[in-house]
Amino acid sequence: MKSKWLYFIFSLIFTITNAQTNLDSLYTVWEDQTQPDSSRIKALDDYIWFGYVYSDPDKAIILSDTLFEFSKKRGKKKVMASALNMKGMAYYNKSDFPNALKQHKSSLIIQNEIGNKYGIASSLNNIGMIYRIQGDYINALDYYQRSVNIHTETENKLGIAKSENNIGNVYIELGDYINALNYYQRSLNIYDEIDAKDGIVNTLNNIGLCYKGQDDYKKAQDFFQNSLQIAKETGDEIGTARASSNIGDIYLIEQDYSNALDNYQYCLNTLEKIGNKYGVALSLANIGSIYRIQNNYSKAILNCKKSHEIAKEIEAIAVQKMACECLYTGYKALGNGNIALLYHEQMLVLNDSLKTEDAAKKLQQMEFSKQVLADSLVQVEKELKVEMAHQTEVRKKDKNKDLAIGAGIFFLLLSGGFFSRWRYVKKSKAVIEKEKDRSENLLLNILPSEIAEELKEKGSADAKDFEMVSILFTDFKGFTQASEKLSAKALIEEINVCFKAFDYICESHGIEKIKTIGDAYMAAGGLPVPSEDSLKNTVLAALEMQSFISNRIIEKDELNEMSFKMRLGIHTGPVVAGIVGVKKFQYDIWGDTVNTASRMESSGEIGKVNISEGTYILLKDDPEFTFESRGKIQAKGKGEMEMYFVETKLQ
Repeated sequence: MKSKWLYFIFSLIFTITNAQTNLDSLYTVWEDQTQPDSSRIKALDDYIWFGYVYSDPDKAIILSDTLFEFSKKRGKKKVMASALNMKGMAYYNKSDFPNALKQHKSSLIIQNEIGNKYGIASSLNNIGMIYRIQGDYINALDYYQRSVNIHTETENKLGIAKSENNIGNVYIELGDYINALNYYQRSLNIYDEIDAKDGIVNTLNNIGLCYKGQDDYKKAQDFFQNSLQIAKETGDEIGTARASSNIGDIYLIEQDYSNALDNYQYCLNTLEKIGNKYGVALSLANIGSIYRIQNNYSKAILNCKKSHEIAKEIEAIAVQKMACECLYTGYKALGNGNIALLYHEQMLVLNDSLKTEDAAKKLQQMEFSKQVLADSLVQVEKELKVEMAHQTEVRKKDKNKDLAIGAGIFFLLLSGGFFSRWRYVKKSKAVIEKEKDRSENLLLNILPSEIAEELKEKGSADAKDFEMVSILFTDFKGFTQASEKLSAKALIEEINVCFKAFDYICESHGIEKIKTIGDAYMAAGGLPVPSEDSLKNTVLAALEMQSFISNRIIEKDELNEMSFKMRLGIHTGPVVAGIVGVKKFQYDIWGDTVNTASRMESSGEIGKVNISEGTYILLKDDPEFTFESRGKIQAKGKGEMEMYFVETKLQ
């Protein structure tokens, strides 16, 4: 999150000139009514743009309204559009994206009225920028491409380069580094051709980010260094700040804390000089985080407190969270638990806000992918439905014979068990009543209530077919290795803590725990009583389980104790369910759905909820969830299968 927001801020403002504009002189010209209107308008326009759009957005909004009304009375529509554009930029810097979009669209209307091609392209580009930061990549690409088309029509090479660079920004956020690099390279070629140094600096940084995203840190560092060198030569302070921050990120990844600190400090000094509050807050948080890693908690707290104050002032949530995390760790290490707890609570609140924000963006990314792949998805869905219907019929026919024989044997054994119990409890009426209560409680603990009632009423419980059941499997990664390091008591205690939590989660979501096998946990939604919400509830339970494990890992890490990391998978389909055993009853389920669900777990990733394509198709229209397509994954005994990660918007 940190580098992403820094990327947004720096990529937005890299075009601003570093000339020392005399703001007082500009405002004096604006107030001088003896000056021509054109001079006064130009002075106020520059005064707003260079003085307040980035440093004080609220004041920029007020001044932009003044410029708009002044120009409107004089019929100067081009200036009106410019005022709306600056107002939109100011709202953008306040993270008020709906109002920013409104201003830029109003500016576009005026630009179209007066036929100002350059202004139209600029407004299209700004609108695309708003859509991009909101995660609406479909609209972002549409507006950016329209901007490119107009710049191409007017042969504005600089405009083409900027808009194609922005298209690259969309693809890098989607993780499509190939397309991103393609657009960045096209943009860089134009910047080289027209010798636009600020554009070269920005694009070199962007290319570096592409390689960083692909974990090619050497290439990333080369591009960042080239960017820094050119920025220093041309006096581009924004460019030097951005490049030095990116270089610091690479050193931090490589655990070269000394060089990381030097680069973050250089970035901080530069941004303090030009008054960029967001960049200053982020640089202070970066510096504080390094001191925290080095156990220099006093310096960590000093820098992160400054960062937190500035980030809170400008409502930069991501930076506030970084600073709070740093302060929590620092104060805790110094033994000041009360203050540490305050920052920890703030960190949790901020984290929830960021999860909501990220979830909205992920949903937009999913919509983008869905639109691009719409035709193929429709075809896959049709084929899957036909295949599922066919497999269901085949399974029904194959199982009916086996079930009839198995049920007869099972019921015979079961009746013998009940007869033995009846003879035993007959000895004493008082003992019978007591044992009855205990038996019922035990029965409800090991069997679903509906099955337990059927057993009590009939003396047996029939095996049943269920057409739509969602099977959930969990498994702890590295359990065998952990069992070698922990005592048997500690191992069992940790498993018990996790499985008790899972039991409560299943109960709260109305899904049925089936069994545990070693370190594996199995549950199912949609039985013994089918429910329309069973699939959704199963997924919600799965997400809550992963959340519990993630929090457990944090707790154990703080105590320097071993913790389990978990995979989790879900598949939905038909099963047969019933009771097995004579002395120790067990409600169990059978069918290929169970096997496939197990493959979803084993093919999943730590901390994720992995679902099958069949489950995705049934759930994909639920607005509460977001999905990440994984493509075809090799599953043992199943071949390649389409799989998806699922999250909720609140994650």
